This record gives sequence, structure tokens and C-alpha cells, in this order.
Amino acid sequence: MTQIHRLSGTVDVDGQPYEWELRSEPQWSENHGWKGMTISLRRKDTQREAMLEFPAPKRLMKGLPRGRLQVSDAVVMRGIRSALDAGWEPESRGKTVVFMVDADGN
Repeated sequence: MTQIHRLSGTVDVDGQPYEWELRSEPQWSENHGWKGMTISLRRKDTQREAMLEFPAPKRLMKGLPRGRLQVSDAVVMRGIRSALDAGWEPESRGKTVVFMVDADGN
């Protein structure tokens, strides 16, 4: 079941539990303009974290009012798969890895 408007949760991808948490909502930066939301990922019982950075919603760039943030399990799961495909190794040690994803979480 997909739940929307949560700020954190756990999803199962390929038999592994991953914890996610919304780190920042879309926001305006004087230097960079609109920045999208950021979600942190960590496979349960591992050390290495990944961050998914999403593009700013088009409605904000057009000057429209903010809507409610849409974070669903499906978006998080697609982001995890994309990060794994791009080389994220959750069981390794090291710095947090940052991945830019498109609006669909790929």
C-alpha cells in the first residue's frame, strides 16, 4: 500500500529493508534558485548513506504556490534502485553518496 505525505519510512527492495527520511523540502536559494527535495537512504544495519536530490517542482519555478509534498514508497523504491544501479554500495564504508534523480525518481 502506498502512503503519501510521510516524512520517513522503510521500504523493501530486492529483499532488503531500506530506511528513508525526508531531509529537505523544495526551497529557494539566492545563489542557485529553486532546489528540490532531498531524501536520505540507508540500508538497515549498514553504515553508508546515500542522498537523493530531486529537481525543483515545475509549479515552484513558474511562481505557483507550494502544494503538499508527494513522497511515496514507489518514488523512494525507484530512487533506491537507481542509486544501486549507479554504483551505491550500502554495505561499504565511506562518505555519503549523492545522486541527482529526475522527477520520477530515476
